[in-house]
Amino acid sequence: MDIKIRGEKMKITTAMKDYVEEKLGKLDKYLEKSDEVHANVIVKVKGHLVTVEITIPLKSFILRSEETQEDFYAAVDLTIDKLERQVRKNKTRLMSMKNQNKKSYDFNFESIELEKEEKETNKIVKRKTIEVKPMNEEEAILQMELLGHQFYMFKDSDTDKAAVVYKRNDGNYGVIESE
Repeated sequence: MDIKIRGEKMKITTAMKDYVEEKLGKLDKYLEKSDEVHANVIVKVKGHLVTVEITIPLKSFILRSEETQEDFYAAVDLTIDKLERQVRKNKTRLMSMKNQNKKSYDFNFESIELEKEEKETNKIVKRKTIEVKPMNEEEAILQMELLGHQFYMFKDSDTDKAAVVYKRNDGNYGVIESE
């Protein structure tokens, strides 16, 4: 696995890099062709808290986890555990998706995220631009679960329209479709 580690307001030591590489190695058993996989690790410091964010864009989905702790090593451990739980929890869905991959288009859910701070108003504190990929509702639910979000925007492959899948309070899912 190719691992890129970047520190914000913090210098990444060799020991820290080795620790992250060792822990991410636990995920190799879940990934096919793990030598072609790239992991992006961002370590941020705010006060006495350390936030570790790991994003692994794969061909058909994105694994992402973020944890904040007082200790860097504890944050890494929790982040890796969360990623491993995501893969194990969704293993059945991932396998059925792999077996039913009859689509003629290439799935590449790598989001292009551009973050901007809105200076004119205090209401919008973050803005993201994402590339919306075609997929069906089941794939959108899987992607939302893997990212740990409450909603996920996608392009419905059947209707070719923008849609949002979201998690309802009763534990089920809802879909908002555009006209």
